[in-house]
Amino acid sequence: MSNRSFRPAQITKVLPDSIADEMGFEPGDAIISINGQHPRDLIDYQFFCADEILELEVLDSRGKVHQVEIEKDYDQDLGLEFETALFDGLIQCNNRCPFCFIDQQPPGKRETLYLKDDDYRLSFLYGSYLTLTNLPPREWQRIAQMRLSPLYVSVHATEADVRVRLLKNSRAGEILKQLQWFQENRLQIHAQVVVCPGINDGQHLETTLQDLAGFHTGEIPTVASVAVVPVGLTRFRPPEDELIPVTPEKATEVITQVQTIQEKLQQKYDKNCVWLADEWFLIARQPLPPTSHYQDYPQIGNGVGSIRKFLQEFEIAIAKFPNHRQTPRRFTWVVGNAVEVAFAPVVERFNQISGLTVDMIALCSQYWGQTITVTGLLTGQDLLQGLQGKNLGDCILLPSVMLKHEDTLFLDDMSVAELSQQLQTPILPVTDVEALISKALND
Repeated sequence: MSNRSFRPAQITKVLPDSIADEMGFEPGDAIISINGQHPRDLIDYQFFCADEILELEVLDSRGKVHQVEIEKDYDQDLGLEFETALFDGLIQCNNRCPFCFIDQQPPGKRETLYLKDDDYRLSFLYGSYLTLTNLPPREWQRIAQMRLSPLYVSVHATEADVRVRLLKNSRAGEILKQLQWFQENRLQIHAQVVVCPGINDGQHLETTLQDLAGFHTGEIPTVASVAVVPVGLTRFRPPEDELIPVTPEKATEVITQVQTIQEKLQQKYDKNCVWLADEWFLIARQPLPPTSHYQDYPQIGNGVGSIRKFLQEFEIAIAKFPNHRQTPRRFTWVVGNAVEVAFAPVVERFNQISGLTVDMIALCSQYWGQTITVTGLLTGQDLLQGLQGKNLGDCILLPSVMLKHEDTLFLDDMSVAELSQQLQTPILPVTDVEALISKALND
């Protein structure tokens, strides 16, 4: 946006033995310009730094401006990390979607929990979803000129009146024109459809998925993939939001409907582009599709195939470890109750290892008012309530998906240290399958 404020790019880390380290850069320094151009964000920074000769204007932590010249190989990284990927601030959302998780939280928590991101740059860099409702011509031009593809787009409905009703934004009805723009510019999107019973399900869902599948053609399909996701509701949502929870019966209906579309796409194009999030099968109490169904996991960030992938990675990783533990230990592994049945084989395999006992405790979230909860939504209060008074063994294995990125805070602002103290039990956050196995088996 032309009137967005310029701020120097604040450096938080200088990688050891990098060009920047050799040049004497320090955390607290900030880049004002690169070859005379002010970088708006990490995309600009990476683009400008691709040159072999760089003239940098740098503001040091004491407020002094320096001119720095660097000669390097084309595309060689300087070795800098920044406070944020967006130097000119976040483009915030101008929609009022009733199912937005931001609006389904209680007041009074940390400020970052209420930031409504609708920024195409974060979509390109990190795969976050945006709606395309707030982009002026200048930003569309930048997307095309810099080939910022793929982007991740919350479509929800392709019928103009249905999407306007869902997003509460009169510009939301332009989605099909916008998809045509991506097609004309040979750029791609990954789409998501959050199904809200009574609003965009049934025939509306059929129309949306058929419309999106129509853009999955050619050498560079405009719509690379579509994730169909059930709406998630909390007890804090506004009372007038018209939303209805997804029941097991509704989940079964949607699974049948989408699987019929998948079969037709498979027959017509010999490939599929529409995917059901794992949650549908968990809610419907149906078995998950086999690993082969998910192809190259194009929508794993939306929970499409994440359970199968976890189980597959676990089987491969556990085979590398010894089948015994030198020092006998007992662990409690905490997960959301949505995955309790799916993860039972993991616990069974762990408990075949001599000297190791793993108890899985699967919880729902009283905090959010849910009866079925995915692991990432469990809060510190949920764990305190669900674990207090239980024999937790030597340690709690905690999936770090419950925590703020690179931090130790749950969604309710309780810290891991605070929870550990109240439960009188050490807590080990685990980031992935390898970490889970390693911390369970290594002394």
